[in-house]
Amino acid sequence: MASSRDRILSRLRAADVPFEDVEPLEEYLPVVPLDDVSPEALVARFVEQAKKLLCEVHECQGEANALQVILELIGEDRQVMAWDLANIPLPGLAKSLASAGVTLSAPRDEGARLGITGVDAALASTGTLLQVSAPGRPRLPSLLPPVHVAVVRVEQIMPDFESWIAAQRAAGLDAFRAASGIILISGPSRTADIAMQTTMGMHGPGELHVVLLS
Repeated sequence: MASSRDRILSRLRAADVPFEDVEPLEEYLPVVPLDDVSPEALVARFVEQAKKLLCEVHECQGEANALQVILELIGEDRQVMAWDLANIPLPGLAKSLASAGVTLSAPRDEGARLGITGVDAALASTGTLLQVSAPGRPRLPSLLPPVHVAVVRVEQIMPDFESWIAAQRAAGLDAFRAASGIILISGPSRTADIAMQTTMGMHGPGELHVVLLS
């Protein structure tokens, strides 16, 4: 006898495919059009929009400056939560943390105050960070600690989400389909569910620091 699951799947497979006659779009219009998509303009736009979202943007000239900023943000903490350091685009981070006596916490350590990650893209149109979850790049460092530090290189800044999707299509969508999750982060966590009063850090980090490395 077929199980309930099998019966449901059979009905779904036998159903008519919706919108079969719709021709695929040849051009996708961006939700937030940008007049200037030069590298310099994209960096300026991203910084402007990220700050509007209450991100702390640290514009760093060189890797040594970026490492110094991260160590200052860590402060007296001796443990941080992070992606595998090889996946964070900042050579020397592992050595700097070790020299400062900072170790990586267990994957689900709720006591970690600060999480460090990289990004897959930074979207200039909205100041949004985009992350693709994968082995060595878990979601928790950007979701659980009260403070999230994201390392972004200027070459990772793209005009908008549509541009990133177009790049995935051009690459064949294999990595896109293999991803366990895609996270869009627009500023620190906030809510106004209670009495219409904005409260920071209710469902995630209350602080988001972008270490922007040029």
